Amino acid sequence: MALANGWLILVAAGVALVAIALGVVLGIRRTARTEAHERARIARAERLRTLPTFRQALTRRILALSAILLIGVVATLSAGVVAARPMSSQTIQPVNTSRDIMLCLDVSGSMSEVDVEVLTVFEELLEDFEGERIGLTIFNSSPVQIFPLTDDYDFIRGHLQSIRESFLFEEPVPEHWVGTLNGNGASLIGDGLAACAMAFDHPDDERSRSIIFATDNEINGASIVALPEAAAYAKSIGVRVFALNPVQGKDADVSAELSDAAETTGGAAYGLRDTTTVADIVAQVQEQEATELKGQAQVVWTDDPNLWIVVLLVSMLSFIVVLWRVRL
Repeated sequence: MALANGWLILVAAGVALVAIALGVVLGIRRTARTEAHERARIARAERLRTLPTFRQALTRRILALSAILLIGVVATLSAGVVAARPMSSQTIQPVNTSRDIMLCLDVSGSMSEVDVEVLTVFEELLEDFEGERIGLTIFNSSPVQIFPLTDDYDFIRGHLQSIRESFLFEEPVPEHWVGTLNGNGASLIGDGLAACAMAFDHPDDERSRSIIFATDNEINGASIVALPEAAAYAKSIGVRVFALNPVQGKDADVSAELSDAAETTGGAAYGLRDTTTVADIVAQVQEQEATELKGQAQVVWTDDPNLWIVVLLVSMLSFIVVLWRVRL
């Protein structure tokens, strides 16, 4: 491709030089004939050629003709380069946004503040999502799917806002209570995590799958599925669990159990304490997911004739101006 473009430029330049040289030669011959006729009609015309003003005029004309020749060459070469479609290369590191994120929220009373923060953060993040599918499942003594994985961000925003506002307890039966109190106990996180893991569809698609699992791991009752079993199931279907625990570190055994479950899937457990916020943790999760999804570096070639088009336009305009001045 580059060799062909090079030959095209050389051919164009050669044709241009021949055409310009022919034009200059014909112009000079025509000028010579005109001067010969004028010599024939003017006696002692050779004296005129010795005058300083005549020599200055002749010098200006020679310079003007040379400028026409030079500008013509530049214009022709520029046109040849533009016709050859100059290209520029750029190395990019593509990041696949084909990720599924299931929000899995423990809606027991002790988790209300954290849940509101998680929902608020994801409402804000929706503006930057492109291709990600988001789902929401909540649980207490029983799990309920609020909406399945979808990339309909207006639909998602409406449901996130509705659930978030239910934590204000302005209704006799808040929305996050409906269907989540049908079991015996509270914060049955094994059942909740299993339900969230089962919500992922299209297992054959190449997508990153993760669960943001907000719970304080304070179980009150007997789960149908134990937390380690739910984590093992998530791992078996390629789902990574990222746990957000507001009491991480306060109870060593509880924290260790949740951390082990998350790390089993290839995820991690984060504690919400001091200055750490849900937004900080979600940003870390997104960064980790993006790193996992980075594709092979690619070199992208694009047409880049802008500079040469400018040179061509300027040289053509200059050619016309100088030619007009010479003909005067």
